[in-house]
Amino acid sequence: MSLLRRHILHFGATTLAGLPLSLRAAPEQPTRKLVVVMLRGAVDGLSVVAPYGDAHYAASRPQLALKAPGTADDALLKLDNLFGLHPALAPLHRHFEGGQLAFVHASGSPDPTRSHFDAQDYFESGTPGRKSTPDGWMNRLLTALPGEPSPTRAISQGNTPPRIFAGPASVASLGLGREATQRRAIDEPRMQGALAKLYEGDAQLAGTYRETVEGRREMSRSMASAERQNMARMGDPTADAGAPSARSFAADAKRLGQLIQHDPHTQLAFTAVGGWDTHVNQGAAQGQLANKLAALGQGLAALADGLGDSLRDTVIVVASEFGRTVRQNGTGGTDHGRGNVMWLLGGPVAGGKVLGEWPGLDTAALADGRDLAVVTDFRQVLAPVLQRHLGLSEAGLAAVLPGLPAGSALLARQLLRA
Repeated sequence: MSLLRRHILHFGATTLAGLPLSLRAAPEQPTRKLVVVMLRGAVDGLSVVAPYGDAHYAASRPQLALKAPGTADDALLKLDNLFGLHPALAPLHRHFEGGQLAFVHASGSPDPTRSHFDAQDYFESGTPGRKSTPDGWMNRLLTALPGEPSPTRAISQGNTPPRIFAGPASVASLGLGREATQRRAIDEPRMQGALAKLYEGDAQLAGTYRETVEGRREMSRSMASAERQNMARMGDPTADAGAPSARSFAADAKRLGQLIQHDPHTQLAFTAVGGWDTHVNQGAAQGQLANKLAALGQGLAALADGLGDSLRDTVIVVASEFGRTVRQNGTGGTDHGRGNVMWLLGGPVAGGKVLGEWPGLDTAALADGRDLAVVTDFRQVLAPVLQRHLGLSEAGLAAVLPGLPAGSALLARQLLRA
C-alpha cells in the first residue's frame, strides 16, 4: 500500500456524527464479530490471573504476591482452586461466573525475544520470529473472510494505523476521545468534490477515497444512532464536560462497542492500551498495576456494555506481547518475561474456565530459569476463533496464520460453545 493511500485511509475514516447515508439492507443473520485488544508493554499475567495455588508463586514475590481468595478484603477473586483474578478486575468477574469469560494461561509467542518492538511485531504479523512479513494477520483475515466486503467491515481505534491491520485491504479508523465524533474538513461537500477530482486519474486511489467517504458516512450513521440511544437512557451525555479521567479507556471502549453494535457490517475491530511495563513499584492489590488494571477492567466492561445484544455474537480477545518474570526484582517490579495469559470474552466463549496446560513455577519448569514457560502458542488460541467462530476455511486459516503449530483442535472444543 502506498504512503499516500495509507494517509487517505487514516485521514479519512474517523467517525463523525450527523452525516446523511443511504441505508443498506442489514444482513439477515447476526454478523459474527471479533475485537482484539492489545495490552502494549507486557502486562504481568501472573498478577492478572494469579496462580495462588502454586506454592512457588508467593515465595517468588514476597511483596507482589496477591492473597488467596477469601483471606482478606483485597484478596484475589476465586476462579478455581489454582487461579484467582486480580481484585481490581472485579467488574469482569461476573462475566467469568456467567460463563462468558475464559483465560488461557502460559500462552504467548514461541519466539524468545524480550524486545517490546519485536514481540509486538510478531504478534501483529502473526509470524513469530519472522520480521519480513509485510502485512498484519487481521488484514489477511479481512481478505479471507467469507461474505460481502464493506467500508466498515474492519475498524481500527487509535491515532496511528496499527501493524496488525497493515496490508492491501481497506480499514476504517476511529479516533480516540471526544474528537472521534467531531466533523472534519473531509466531510464538507466542497472538500469531497475537490478530492474526488484530484484522485479521478488514479483508479486505485479514487476507489480508496470512495471507500473512505462511504466508511465515514456509515460509521456516522451508527454513532448517531448510539448517541440517540444514550440520550434516551442517560439524559445529557455531556454532563462530565469532557473532564479527564483514569477511565478514558472506558469511554473509548464503550464508543467502539456502540459503533460495532449499531453497524451490522462491522465484523473486525482492534484497539490497544499501553502502559504495562512495570519494572519499578508494581504493587500488589494496590498501587501502579492495580490502578491500571482497574481502568482496564472498567474499559472492557464498558466495551461489553456498548456491544449490547451484539456481545452474543462477539469474541473479544485480550493479549499482550509477552509476560513478566516470576520473581520480583530489586525495585519492587518485574522484568520482561515469556509466558502470559490471554483472555476471551463474549457470548460464543465457553467461559468460567482457566484453560491451557499449567507448567508450574518451580525452577526446573521455568523458561531460562526465570520465566513462566509458553506452553500454548498464541496462534493456537486465535485459530479456533477464526475458524469455528468466523467461519474461516482451512485454506483461509493457513493464509492468515502461516506456520500454525498443531494442537488447536482440543483447545477449540474447550474455548467455544458448540
